[in-house]
Amino acid sequence: MTDVTIDFDGEELASPWYPVDGAARPAVLIFPTVMGVSDLEREFAKALNALGYGAMIGDLFGTSTRGAPRDRMFAELGRLKGNRAALRRRVEALFAAMVAQPGVDASRVAVIGYCFGGLCALDLARAGARLAATASFHGLFDPPGLPPHPIGGKVVAYHGWDDPMVTPDAVVALAKELTETGADWQIHGYGHVAHGFTNPHAAEIGIAGVAYNPLAAKRSWVSLELLLAEAFA
Repeated sequence: MTDVTIDFDGEELASPWYPVDGAARPAVLIFPTVMGVSDLEREFAKALNALGYGAMIGDLFGTSTRGAPRDRMFAELGRLKGNRAALRRRVEALFAAMVAQPGVDASRVAVIGYCFGGLCALDLARAGARLAATASFHGLFDPPGLPPHPIGGKVVAYHGWDDPMVTPDAVVALAKELTETGADWQIHGYGHVAHGFTNPHAAEIGIAGVAYNPLAAKRSWVSLELLLAEAFA
């Protein structure tokens, strides 16, 4: 593992990169939760490596916030989410940095994201990035309010139906948006499942409606494996 470091508007972003040896391989960009780069995303990156894919954890918040307390990270989330045009440029810069790595097959790249990272994954697809697949895990669906682009590749949103941060109306609105942009899309709604269902430590955040669900975590990961195999074929 090495860090891919870029300067974005004066902020140092250092994204852990997990390459795979051999000829040009598919690669997956991972956007993390509000807490930024953590062991959770590192384990996802290693699991993607085991499938034969390179993986980069996109450093959305910058090295100055690494390991910061929760209140600081929620403030950073508010800052980034408050300017979706700048956020789009940020995720595009991280995507470009991954695609530029040696051994990446630029025709077979995907993005996945968790919570706020799910919104960032969708925003990268919304920007018209050349993606084979996009997957959002318990992500936020708020539209960016920016000019729409055709969405290429396959898009899947894995959503806990009891997620208090994403209402059923927001789910329907995302489906309408993806249909209008021509995306090949799926939305998987898991009944009786809360926000943060892939994170074994989700309940530690102390927010109602945020909880780990091992069955939903397993189902969504198995679905992701199938999605990537199909998209990278």
